[in-house]
Amino acid sequence: MTETVEKMPTTRIPVDGISPLVIVCGDPFRAEVIAKKLDSYEEIAYAREYRTFNGEYKGTKVTISSHGVGAPGAAVSFEELIKAGAKKLIRVGTAGSYTKALPPGSLIIADSAVRADGLTNQMVPDGVPAVADFRIVQALHDAAVAREVTFGTGTIVTLDAFYAGPVAFPHKMYKDSGALGAEMEIAALYTIAKLRGVQAGGIVALDGYAYSDMDNYDPHKDFVAQAVEDEIYIALEAFHTINGNVDNDR
Repeated sequence: MTETVEKMPTTRIPVDGISPLVIVCGDPFRAEVIAKKLDSYEEIAYAREYRTFNGEYKGTKVTISSHGVGAPGAAVSFEELIKAGAKKLIRVGTAGSYTKALPPGSLIIADSAVRADGLTNQMVPDGVPAVADFRIVQALHDAAVAREVTFGTGTIVTLDAFYAGPVAFPHKMYKDSGALGAEMEIAALYTIAKLRGVQAGGIVALDGYAYSDMDNYDPHKDFVAQAVEDEIYIALEAFHTINGNVDNDR
């Protein structure tokens, strides 16, 4: 008799079939790019925008999984990954910068996120912060320093609208309030991680300025590709460090 492997309903990720250490990204093709940087890997699920791989990096077992664009769809990924066994998650993505000090091609490690999305406002009350786990932030910081890249650590804004409509998003207000950039999923990740009792962090490659004209948006430039390469390496190294820290879960 063949044993039935239980799978998550939307992502089709096998229950108890993943590593506790999970790197999440938006693009299912980027998930494959990350997996190919592992010492070994196997694709275990692909449904809708959700593509998942198991593998090993320097002896550390990791899972790579894509979540698509935007907080609502990404939230489905985060919830089902946690139900399947994820304990620590790092988002590797892209964002728009708010400051000339962090030009396109540099990185942001998000220690917190402004909840300017709709998803988290339907999950927790106003005023509840979206905050990363400090141990993951520290591991990302140390790996970024070792990588010798240009990066900043601070608050990022999570919003829903990619292309602007007649209602302008208040980028300047958030920039003047100290936010470093804007993206579309990290507040959801941090909120869900806190609710479900797991740890999360995020690092993003800057592919432009968030307040610029989107008609000229081009995320396919070589310096962006290099920044994505850097953040992938940094996330993998962070998990390798965390995996070797026996006090991390205490």
